[in-house]
Amino acid sequence: MPVPFKELPAWPSNVEAHPLLVIDYELLKAGDKTEIDRLWEAGSTLGFWYLKNHGGEQLFPAMWGMAEDVFALPLEEKMTFEQGDEGLSFGYKAVGHYITDAQGTPDPVEGLDIAKDDALAYPKVARRSYADRVNEHMEPTIAPFVEKCIELSNTMLDIFNDKLGLPAGTLAKFHQRNDHSSSETRTIRAPANLPQGKLAVGGHTDFGTISFLVNNIGGLQVLPPGDTEWRNVRPLPGHVVCNIADALTIFSGGLLNSNIHRVVPPSGAQSAYERWSSVYFTRPSNDTVLQPLLESSIVSDAFNKLTEERQKSLTPGVTSYEWFTRRQKNYRTKNHKGTETWAANRGTENGRA
Repeated sequence: MPVPFKELPAWPSNVEAHPLLVIDYELLKAGDKTEIDRLWEAGSTLGFWYLKNHGGEQLFPAMWGMAEDVFALPLEEKMTFEQGDEGLSFGYKAVGHYITDAQGTPDPVEGLDIAKDDALAYPKVARRSYADRVNEHMEPTIAPFVEKCIELSNTMLDIFNDKLGLPAGTLAKFHQRNDHSSSETRTIRAPANLPQGKLAVGGHTDFGTISFLVNNIGGLQVLPPGDTEWRNVRPLPGHVVCNIADALTIFSGGLLNSNIHRVVPPSGAQSAYERWSSVYFTRPSNDTVLQPLLESSIVSDAFNKLTEERQKSLTPGVTSYEWFTRRQKNYRTKNHKGTETWAANRGTENGRA
């Protein structure tokens, strides 16, 4: 059973936590210029920040309880709604079905992804069917979680839209509520007592636009731009860890940073506990073409200063659906053919300074 924050061992005193800016959501909604500038600072530097006063303090842990209920099903039943190997991620993910490195090492975690489209359409099926055990949680738990994260995302997208000098509603039109997308919830359980050095999730950038994460214990690490040392991100009770993802880096011509991150076993006494995390991935609608929004002089000026290699990495010229399915398909253990498979699941990592 997921252990509440207050009952878990404290963050190890000998483990340095990388500082993240703490952004106040209530101030963002109120249009506070200082807080808006701080959000821009966070998004354009490390690309990670804490969010407080967001109003969803109970929604993230509720997702852990939902997933625990689903994970208790027999494996045979869970595999009836497994994600599959064709590039879609909605459904159950069994242990070992993702790779964590170029050598194809299988991952040690169990996961459950629910499509935003299914959560909002329930009881209709928009993208796929799930087990009855999942459906029992759709209205009381999953849909409220999705609604809250859509609210958070829309507020921040409007702010970034203005900061990038884009016409009003430009980013919003790529994230219409009723358009099909790969936006989804993901809840993961990593086992206790993983060997130190064992990757739970390999180093990557996120596929979409903005991600919202809450986890109960340590393990999340970021690789700051220009650095070679992984830095630990400490979970703070009541705070969401937010990060920029690939699409927003592309749209902004590289001004906003989709940073590389990974998950390793927690340190100290926390390593004896299961690690639970719930995340919402905001992603553009499936038919959105991923390219820098050069109609903004702010974006075009920044893009023109990049190296040719970096410009190429930020001009994929494919749809959001194609970008996502290509990356997702090449994370699947069954599809691993060698180091070229790992290269094929990469995002905006190439060409960084």
